Amino acid sequence: RASASSPQGQPYPRAPSPGRAWGTGRKQSPYRQGRERREGPQAQQVSHLTENADPQRTAFLLRKQWTLYSVTPLYRFSDTHLRDYARLLSAFIAAEKQKGLAVEVGVELDIKVSVSSLPDLKGSDQDQAAILVQLSSRSAASSKNSEEKLIWSGWFCCVSGDDLSENVPEDFTCLPLFLANGGESYTSIVGSWFQKTFDCCFRRLAISPLNLTWMAAMWTGCKVDKTASAMELVFSVPCLPQPLNISYAIHPEDAKALWDTVQKTPGEITQEEVDVFMDCLYSHFHRHFKIHLSATKLVKVSTAIASAHCDGIIKFLQSQYLTGVLMLLTELAISQIQ
Repeated sequence: RASASSPQGQPYPRAPSPGRAWGTGRKQSPYRQGRERREGPQAQQVSHLTENADPQRTAFLLRKQWTLYSVTPLYRFSDTHLRDYARLLSAFIAAEKQKGLAVEVGVELDIKVSVSSLPDLKGSDQDQAAILVQLSSRSAASSKNSEEKLIWSGWFCCVSGDDLSENVPEDFTCLPLFLANGGESYTSIVGSWFQKTFDCCFRRLAISPLNLTWMAAMWTGCKVDKTASAMELVFSVPCLPQPLNISYAIHPEDAKALWDTVQKTPGEITQEEVDVFMDCLYSHFHRHFKIHLSATKLVKVSTAIASAHCDGIIKFLQSQYLTGVLMLLTELAISQIQ
């Protein structure tokens, strides 16, 4: 199935203005093109940490739209001081509100800050446990017993980030991937506090078309329920007066059958296999619609495992593959930092 549609323009949060940070003097390089081989998602899930994880404790991360950032290592961050960080961040937000930077203009909000650990989101014993930051609000006019409303969430994580953690000084903590869900102003305020407090630097993390093809292939190879939704690839057509997208939907069983004929070694994926897989899909599309998708730009991949947009927007859909997806995103974040 193919359809053309205009893209839905959505504003994306701007990255907090960079402060001084470890590694900011180093050249920001794109994803290294030399990566020719990766473990498949199912091989990534065999970690004992993943097997022992409780899906209920990370279920709230699913089916939300998260904006991706890379973060340089945090200086003198300690997960034993999370309550202190929550108190200090709360005071910082209150100070920013006094300056007129509050998000809810005209409404006095009592904002509660929570900073906690997510120990299940690790790829190895060497990884730092993920850190979750949540902002909840209650109107100042409402009673103290009224229910708090979650208005913003963000979390730092590092899943199999040995490439970075092994090469930083002792006083630095590696949590290179940051994901945010909520208002742009809150993302900016929280990011500014972390930059000033831990001498780090946030930067929006885009996903290249090459990495989107890897995601399409890797996620197609995952075992999911037979009622899973179709795999959808969205392409942007260049050089037109008006923006135009092409949507290409493939039945999940057909996509899986194709991938099984392409993959040579179970549990391992190569660049050559990814290229062959995508070329087969392109050839099938051209046979029916006489359109060369190779001349367009892949901007979004949606599968039963997750969906990803080139602007750095991700949505997780399956808890059992959460750490596998985060492993790839951690790799991309580290590549941008280095």
